[in-house]
Amino acid sequence: MRLDKYLSDMGAGTRSELKKEIRRGSVSIDGTVVKDPGFSVTPSSRVTFRGAEVAYEEFVYYMLNKPAGIISASEDGREATVVDLIAEPKRKDLFPVGRLDRDTEGLLLITNDGALSHRLLSPKHHVDKVYYVKAAGILSESDAEEFSRGITLPDGLECLPADLKILSVSSSDNTSEAEITIREGKFHQVKRMFSAIGSEVLYLKRLSMGPLQLDPALDTGEYRRLTEEEKQALGI
Repeated sequence: MRLDKYLSDMGAGTRSELKKEIRRGSVSIDGTVVKDPGFSVTPSSRVTFRGAEVAYEEFVYYMLNKPAGIISASEDGREATVVDLIAEPKRKDLFPVGRLDRDTEGLLLITNDGALSHRLLSPKHHVDKVYYVKAAGILSESDAEEFSRGITLPDGLECLPADLKILSVSSSDNTSEAEITIREGKFHQVKRMFSAIGSEVLYLKRLSMGPLQLDPALDTGEYRRLTEEEKQALGI
């Protein structure tokens, strides 16, 4: 791999910026200053940029507690994206695994690992996704039974059976709190399912995706790297 690409992939800067820095003598490889941006390096090379070692990582994984109002995309010409919330120097090929609606909060995995993304999102794998929901109206066990049979949406789309666990109901403001587990991820699916039973989602937060659970220590908008235990649970 070219030296300038190696550093760019690791988030050290743009290729054009790094070419200038390399020619200035800001980079050493295995203790020797290298001024050729096209110098060939390997993942095992010891690369130092401005005195700090830049270790190579093929894949990176971040857990983000997504805030409302941010779009789930890698980049956008007009609006901030979830990838923009990763404030540390980062790779250019990061993307969110799946999408949460603009007004939905909670767990979002950001990575550059396409194989993992496919495994978590592929309909044939039926990966559980758990959401906390605050909904308009008083939910009942008959609603839970309807979810367990599989909701058919007004447009004819048949949803897979889902688990609805009613946490509380409030007659004073006519709302309910619940957790719902779905095994697919169609467009606005949770909101459409609640609409199909005559309710409306007032607040939605994803709590888990497969074995990955949202860290309660992460405030809204905060992120961290996945732990080794979390990566092992995901099979990576």
